[in-house]
Amino acid sequence: MLAAAVVFVVVYVLIASEKVDKTIAAMLGAAVVVFSGLIPYEQALHQVDLNVIYLLIGMMVIVNILSTTGVFEWLAIIAGQKARGNGAALLVLLLAVTAVVSAFLDNVTTIILIAPVTILITQILEIETVPFLILEAVFSNIGGAATLVGDPPNVLIGSRAHIPFNDFLLHLGPIIAIVMVLSLLVILRFLRKGIRPTEEAKLRLMRATPRKAIVKPKRLMRASVIFFTVVVGFFLSHLLHVEPGLIAIGGAFLMALVCRADVQHILGKVEWNTIMFFMGLFMLIGCLDYVGLFKFLGCHLMDFTQGNLFLTCISILWVSALLSAIVDNIPLVMSMIPLIKSIIPVFAAQMGLDPDSAAVLAPISQPLYWSLALGACLGGNGSLIGASANVVMSQIAKRNNYQITFGRFARYGLPLMLFSMVLSSIYIYLRYFL
Repeated sequence: MLAAAVVFVVVYVLIASEKVDKTIAAMLGAAVVVFSGLIPYEQALHQVDLNVIYLLIGMMVIVNILSTTGVFEWLAIIAGQKARGNGAALLVLLLAVTAVVSAFLDNVTTIILIAPVTILITQILEIETVPFLILEAVFSNIGGAATLVGDPPNVLIGSRAHIPFNDFLLHLGPIIAIVMVLSLLVILRFLRKGIRPTEEAKLRLMRATPRKAIVKPKRLMRASVIFFTVVVGFFLSHLLHVEPGLIAIGGAFLMALVCRADVQHILGKVEWNTIMFFMGLFMLIGCLDYVGLFKFLGCHLMDFTQGNLFLTCISILWVSALLSAIVDNIPLVMSMIPLIKSIIPVFAAQMGLDPDSAAVLAPISQPLYWSLALGACLGGNGSLIGASANVVMSQIAKRNNYQITFGRFARYGLPLMLFSMVLSSIYIYLRYFL
């Protein structure tokens, strides 16, 4: 266990210091834990979430085909004109759209779609692009926490704890709305001066004709039909029992066929360094799960709280948030769910409740699961590798010659993560314990 933790810490330091490319660091870390026998090779491969990999590749291909039509330029001009060239209004519009869309689509998909529009509109208005991109990644994680399908940790919690879609909206929707609104107010307070475009840039934007940006209308029409079919597929994926990754990659190659795109060219546009980074990270963090690190931490958590339900909820909230800032939240949640299931009967016995009745145990189980969901989803905003959306956003930025460092992301993401954790702690107390 200690050896696996040491390897992970070394890799994390290399990534954070940015002295070594993060893809190289992650893949070398994965190789070390396999060669040293800390995890069998077959088990390491099993830890790679192919659903995420397929989703990334599929959406990158779809976006690359759509980008050849001029639709992102069209959307950028429309968004800028709706905001009348006002930087603050544009920021609010883009962040609100990002959060709402992320509640119903995977947050990685949302970032892949919204980032190209953001880069174009900020270039047109001649304002800083990087703060917009970082905050969009942050708000995609915030919005994704509101629903069962918005973020993979919620999917796991809903599936393994048998919690329906409406319960997520009912219990997490209010606090996510509060976090969104208050975070926007904080952001506008500190960023207002840096997002003021020149009058000349505003005038140039307002004079632009959006329809002239569409250079391939026939291809756009065909691609749009496939794209909306893919989006509908995402919504229905749980009913159809088909993973979103398969829908994305199937839709991508169907779009390539219908639009007669050069497959070799579009595959060359895929961010393969991002794909390899995720594969290495999945194997590395899977090793931590394999050696039992997460369960070890969970058992010590119960010792710390000494049977106090509120303290246990707050501890799960903060521990899952802090760990999600440095490790992938999927294996973390997978390890925490059995822990929560094991401690629910303990609390039930203390309160003299029937341990076999789900309805009777709801006042115990719900705050525990909601604490885990909020911590795992919102904690990803704490660092550049804390959530898949953050990594994808940084790679899109790099491709467009914008460098997002570990420290620069933390300057925006970490304070907002801590702020959202404080708000979540207050919400859990007021709603479930007051």
